[in-house]
Amino acid sequence: MTSSQEWVEIARDIAAKLAVDAVERDRAHETPYEEVRLLKDSGLVTLLGPAEHGGGGQTWETAYRVIREVARGDGSIGQLLGYHYLWAWAVRLVGTEAQIAAVEELYTKDKLFFGGAVNPRDSDLTITEDGDELVYSGHKSFSTGSKVSDLTVLEGVLEGTGDHIFAIVPSRQEDIVFHDDWDNIGQRLTESGSVTIKNVRVPWASAAGYVDRKFQPLTYNTLNVPAIQLVFTNFYLGIAQGALDTALAYTRDHTRAWPYGGDDKASAGEEWYILEGYGDLQAKLWAVEALVDRAGAEISEVLHAPREQLTPQRRGELAVLIAAAKQRASDTGLEVGTKIFELTGARASAAKYGLDRFWRNLRTHSLHDPVAYKRREVGAYALLGQLPEPTWYT
Repeated sequence: MTSSQEWVEIARDIAAKLAVDAVERDRAHETPYEEVRLLKDSGLVTLLGPAEHGGGGQTWETAYRVIREVARGDGSIGQLLGYHYLWAWAVRLVGTEAQIAAVEELYTKDKLFFGGAVNPRDSDLTITEDGDELVYSGHKSFSTGSKVSDLTVLEGVLEGTGDHIFAIVPSRQEDIVFHDDWDNIGQRLTESGSVTIKNVRVPWASAAGYVDRKFQPLTYNTLNVPAIQLVFTNFYLGIAQGALDTALAYTRDHTRAWPYGGDDKASAGEEWYILEGYGDLQAKLWAVEALVDRAGAEISEVLHAPREQLTPQRRGELAVLIAAAKQRASDTGLEVGTKIFELTGARASAAKYGLDRFWRNLRTHSLHDPVAYKRREVGAYALLGQLPEPTWYT
């Protein structure tokens, strides 16, 4: 049985391998089939899967740390792994006990990789009934994991009702068309382009959480948003940590002391402003890490508890804590991504070093939803005692 710390060490080893050619792979912008193969071969894909089917049997607390470590080597691959964990857990969030057992056995035994076509800012997919089948159709602007996924999570609204229905389908079918249109400045290897869903058929029996075509809601169903917001937070932190690691290594090997300040030093490692600058960034990242780890431990306890136990109050408290962690990781990460150039020096801006990729990666994904609203959620809780209402983003 592999321990939690051993899984983190496996993730650290994967990150080191990814970091070797991260700059070149970012430039090439090719579909990361080999990178996902690394995740599968290492066992990280089935970290949360049941041990009886060959999975790691680990908790979300470990999964969050693993996401962070992988992102330290490559932010795109950390994001892919984090989204995979969330979508693999989706059946636990809303499915029946029988559906949970079937999906977890399937993906764990075969080391299948998840993607999702569930962008709430687009119109919902339309679902129509055809006898004992549901038929999904529509278009989504973003589908992270698209071409590297084995399974895709769909979500839509049943025509003539307000009922949202999740379903898990094979990614490789002619009725799912992934478009090669992901061309953003950062997170370039996440395969987050658009997707067209054309009459994808799903048995009614596979409608997640539905029994006799009726859904019985639980507060637990709404944990998908806090859980994935903390996925974001962890790969933001991992990207920032990777930026600091890379900058420190560059300064040790290349940065020269400044000879015109009246306090000449023999090396950059003696230069007071460089030491002060790195000390400030490191302290801030340690502080963010402590907050993020606290959030990970608290939501992990809830995610692995009986689903019926979760109350709206506890759910809201977790959402606020994660909102606080996310804003800190985003703001501090962006500061690190900028400040490292002042500490490494002019030559570090050469394209061959790729130091800009950390800021680009974090800036790109941190726009997923406005961080100002996360600050507002925390403020409303602190000042007014208000908990955020569950939505697609809170």
